[in-house]
Amino acid sequence: MELKYALVAVSLSVLAFGLISNKSDSHSVSAPMVFVTFGLLGYLFGFSRVDLSHGFIHGFLEITLILVLFTDASKINLKLLLKQQGIPIRMLLIGLPLTIFLGGIGAHYIFQFESIWYAFLLAAILAPTDAALGQVVVSSKVVPVRIRQSLSVESGLNDGIALPIILMILVIAKSVVGLEGHEEVGVSHWVLFAAKQVILGPVAGIVVGLYGGKIISRAANASWMSHSFQDLSLLALSFLAFGFAEIIGGNGFIAAFCGGLTLGNTAKNLCDCLYEFAESQGQLLTLIVFLLIGTVVLPQFHTVSMIQVLFYALLSLTVFRMLPVSLSLIGSKLKLQSHLFLGWFGPRGLASVLFALLMLEELENPATELIFSVVLATVFMSIFMHGISASPFSKIYSRSVGKASKDIKEFRAAEESSMMNQ
Repeated sequence: MELKYALVAVSLSVLAFGLISNKSDSHSVSAPMVFVTFGLLGYLFGFSRVDLSHGFIHGFLEITLILVLFTDASKINLKLLLKQQGIPIRMLLIGLPLTIFLGGIGAHYIFQFESIWYAFLLAAILAPTDAALGQVVVSSKVVPVRIRQSLSVESGLNDGIALPIILMILVIAKSVVGLEGHEEVGVSHWVLFAAKQVILGPVAGIVVGLYGGKIISRAANASWMSHSFQDLSLLALSFLAFGFAEIIGGNGFIAAFCGGLTLGNTAKNLCDCLYEFAESQGQLLTLIVFLLIGTVVLPQFHTVSMIQVLFYALLSLTVFRMLPVSLSLIGSKLKLQSHLFLGWFGPRGLASVLFALLMLEELENPATELIFSVVLATVFMSIFMHGISASPFSKIYSRSVGKASKDIKEFRAAEESSMMNQ
């Protein structure tokens, strides 16, 4: 698609949704739903043809994810988060592995891959969640702060945690299928690789966020830095954290999240521009991604196993997510309604598409093509299922837990202060 037509398509999409944006939430119409639909219409009427293998697409998705992780993390009040006594930690350290395990076993029996590692690869790619698809939930005042903040933190961290798992499974899958030119590696290599990803990534992010914020703050206070470059420099820290982590062998996405988290809790006075970015330019980037998803879903969806694909996608959004989350929350004293609410709102979006593209770059065969189709189907279903249910389910859940005493765990720490820095 030529640049001039792409600009017209994006501009018209933004304008069209902008006209009804103030009414969309009350009618259970989310921005991702609308932009994916616009993308599909553009493909169906021949206005857009996007080459998914083009490096620009992958780069654009990666840049968007870095900025979203960084800006979202900067809004988190770390002191109050630590008082939550571990809902996100439970979901990440117990729920996420269980989701990958259960999803992998299910994929193995449904698709009968030549290697079970392909099944676990699919499950790992679909494990990360995307809060942007349930934005009404994480921003709704009717949902207890503790619950929506837990969903936000989980979605911010789980893609960075899932990535090293995905990369390790890719290495194992290459070894199992015996690709030419692939060197055999031992378990120690995988353990070292994972350790570097999850240790060096946060270190890089913390260093960049802490010292980058201090440098910018001092330059601004000394009137050496203009306001516009102060804003640009803060955004540059997200890419610096990502790049620094990748250079030293860490995970860039974890670094971006940790960098934003550190900046938001050590230099709060600098973060107004990040919040403004998230509300405008950041949202625009995310919506363009969903527009691109719409333009590539149909042409790239090649499978003869339509029933199996849709069945697995439905299981991935329900059983394979909700059961592990509920098991991880045993002992947390949260009510059953909260187990179900936290389990349901695990939408799949940007990270899963990005990781699926990464998989195709590393390993392309009939099995990975099927995996890619399953990922697209799951993300597509999630956009509409979670978008439609966000507002009504939030109200139902709020009424349910609101009838109980304010001493219940759902409201603990929420009344003390807002979890958000802004």
